[in-house]
Amino acid sequence: MGAVFVGVRHHSPACARLVADTIRTHRPAYVLIEGPADFNERVDELLLGHELPIALFSYSDQHASWTPFCDYSPEWVAITEGRRHGAEVRFIDLPAWHEAFHGVTNRYADAELRYAEVVERLCREFAVDNVDVLWDHLFESEPEPKGLDEYFDVLRGTAAADDGDAAREEYMARWVRAAVRHAGGRPVVVVTGGFHTPALKAELDSRPAEDAEWPGVPERERGASYLVPYSHARLDAFTGYQSGMPSPGYYQQVWENGPRRAADWLVESVATRLRRRQQPVSTADLVAAHTQAGALARLRGHEHPARTDVLDGLTSALISEDLTQPPPWNRRGTLRPGAHPALVEMIGALRGDKVGRLHPSTPAPPLVDAVQQLLRAHGLDQEGKIALDLTDPDALERSRILHRLRVLGIPGFERTSGPSGGTAPQLDEQWLLTPVEERLAALIEAAEHGATLEEAAGVALERQARHAQLRHLAGILFDAVLCGISTLSERVKASLGEGVKETGDLAALGDVLSGVLGLWRHDRLFGTAKDPLLGAVIDAGTARVLWLIEGLHGGPAPADPHRLRTMAATRDAVLHANAALSLDTADVTGVATRVSNDVQAPPDLRGAALGLAWALGAQPDVRKVRGIAALGDWLAGLFAVAREEVLASPDLVGVLDELVSAMTEEEFLVALPALRLAFSYFPPRERETIAGTVLAHRGVEGDARNLTRLTADPMVVAEALAVEHRVEALLTKGGLA
Repeated sequence: MGAVFVGVRHHSPACARLVADTIRTHRPAYVLIEGPADFNERVDELLLGHELPIALFSYSDQHASWTPFCDYSPEWVAITEGRRHGAEVRFIDLPAWHEAFHGVTNRYADAELRYAEVVERLCREFAVDNVDVLWDHLFESEPEPKGLDEYFDVLRGTAAADDGDAAREEYMARWVRAAVRHAGGRPVVVVTGGFHTPALKAELDSRPAEDAEWPGVPERERGASYLVPYSHARLDAFTGYQSGMPSPGYYQQVWENGPRRAADWLVESVATRLRRRQQPVSTADLVAAHTQAGALARLRGHEHPARTDVLDGLTSALISEDLTQPPPWNRRGTLRPGAHPALVEMIGALRGDKVGRLHPSTPAPPLVDAVQQLLRAHGLDQEGKIALDLTDPDALERSRILHRLRVLGIPGFERTSGPSGGTAPQLDEQWLLTPVEERLAALIEAAEHGATLEEAAGVALERQARHAQLRHLAGILFDAVLCGISTLSERVKASLGEGVKETGDLAALGDVLSGVLGLWRHDRLFGTAKDPLLGAVIDAGTARVLWLIEGLHGGPAPADPHRLRTMAATRDAVLHANAALSLDTADVTGVATRVSNDVQAPPDLRGAALGLAWALGAQPDVRKVRGIAALGDWLAGLFAVAREEVLASPDLVGVLDELVSAMTEEEFLVALPALRLAFSYFPPRERETIAGTVLAHRGVEGDARNLTRLTADPMVVAEALAVEHRVEALLTKGGLA
């Protein structure tokens, strides 16, 4: 009889029903399915008795991808129905690690970008918003989908396959020809994405099957495939998944109960979720939603209310005010911040909360067992809070295990306090251990990095470092130190050394200097104190900062906190790591003094440069402060780098008091935001010290604490002053003052 092709849209209940009917009708010898052919010897693992959704996770050195299945996936129905009717079930697509899938993380993501033009034309013709609504209108809302072949022919007729699709289709066609040859005259059912079906038909028509042989499976040097638990949340297009269908919870109901009962379920589910959030939903609202959905279905020619009929009915009944954003089902995207609560709960109901579970006898990668043994052996397979004294070798080893799990993204291990890069040493850690269902899936997926926990964490950090920007390398280095992975640490140190010599990014230099300096100064605990390679990074980074700031020019602008953090890190490098520097302190002071006097330099940088020179022992002439433009930004720079020196200088505080007191109301209001930013570098106790110095400068007795304890927000007071100033000006202009 030959091949019977069933083109499908992935995760479509209508297509799943069509696949089941086709297999029951034809009772084929073979059922061929778009899926990774390297898993054919292990198809029985799919039928162990899992709770769906699950996914087939495949990885190699360069690539990882998922092949997800839920109850209503046409591919899953093809597997189960094919086996039930005695057919040989085979996957016929290239393995997921093949170069044809480069950049593809989900095998069943529809190729909609390749035929966007024809989809837009069809959407205009049928007066719908997007491909999902179009699909519902044409197929999901009908008891029996008709015209699928014509639909896919139209899509494919306007789109050319790229090199990856061409390679996949040529490979799948070889499987189809071989199956037809070996079927002994019985039918062969071929289930593939509708985009590929026209090309496979053409391939079979153009080349005979008489001499066809089963194609081999390309080999790979490293990698594996395993089943992982999946979830409706990961399947949902509204949360970013590249799936053929959004709203998996809703379509689960369509699959199990049909579109009419699914519509009722959606209305009830949204109402229940809103009431849990204390949002008012009356019986009248629900009646209105049902009535609106039914009316829209009839207007749009649907026998039963489709998904968007129900959603538009709910929106009309439950959201009386204007929407701040279009509903996601009209534009196919994730919800934006500030969405109406009803929209949030509609998306939550559509998504569903089903989480898959693997059968206990499902094979797992070695990493899963290795981690479970480590957790048991070190008492980390518990629930609750644990405290670790990092000076104790056993606790330090437990800390490294937890950090390795953390960098791999394994859920349920949260550090609530502990050492952080660029700070003084902290010798203890607090962790919160929580059992979560997603842990097994995360461990299986982490196995692409290695078979042991240490290897996997090291490979994960190395991959991060390979593509990381300079500013993130210091954090990766600190993670490697926390994980106890010394080989990676050496490579990252070398990368940092090269990066700081070439970068022009002051913010990145600040991140590197502060992080590396903390390790160089403090971390005897982790074995990095006075490390020569770290010292070289500090030396190169400090020299680069000084070279960059001396040529940095620009007019008044808001103070840049990243630049100021870099200047503070440079100060700390000179003060605390002088032994690692090739520069003399006098050289650094000279550069800082020149920058502080450069009227073309940004005001915040001039203030920070003065603070750097001051922190290194140079005595500033406080009288020059009177000629500073953009005083608030200049002070932000000065305070960020020389906070302690300012506190010890009553003369400077006195000059600042005189300058601020001499401002007009308008000048003060303009300068206030920058002044607030500048003084935010002082903690409350130090602000009290400054207040006391101001009182002494004015010869006034009083409580400095009361001056810093305002009952109103200073910005509210400032806004009130500005309003009063404008009112007074208007009264004066009108002769009413």
